[in-house]
Amino acid sequence: MRDLLIEKMYEITKKPYQKFFKKGIPWKETPSDLINYQQDSLGFHLGCFLLKYNFEMQPKLEDHDVIHVLTNTQVAVTDEIAMQYFLLGNGKKSAYLFMVISIGTIFYPTHFKHFVSTYKRGKNAHQIYDLDFHKMLHISVKTIQETFNIK
Repeated sequence: MRDLLIEKMYEITKKPYQKFFKKGIPWKETPSDLINYQQDSLGFHLGCFLLKYNFEMQPKLEDHDVIHVLTNTQVAVTDEIAMQYFLLGNGKKSAYLFMVISIGTIFYPTHFKHFVSTYKRGKNAHQIYDLDFHKMLHISVKTIQETFNIK
């Protein structure tokens, strides 16, 4: 029930967040385009991630899926919350992030240790939340992870 409630809240807030808070131009690549990148590249791995979960990229929210790939984060609700903890540790601050973390912590107190460890992973990584990942699609995932100390 908690998962369903969180997912519903995401669906309700996604469109206003995209429209009013996210800047930039949506990417034109499709998952099929992305899997044509070299097999070790961010583009290829992003395409595989999207196809694995049968996702389409959400306009102006493409970086979210990239963070999933770079941090090896799955897509369960608690994984999504943990990823927001990673981003907080990495220095990102936004109303949306704080909302997810607050609600997630209240709804999933038994996962708090995991959330804290993910926060620490973000803290130990070099800042990535504001990178232009679209320009990095051709770079190896391993190179990005090593360069930015993403464990």
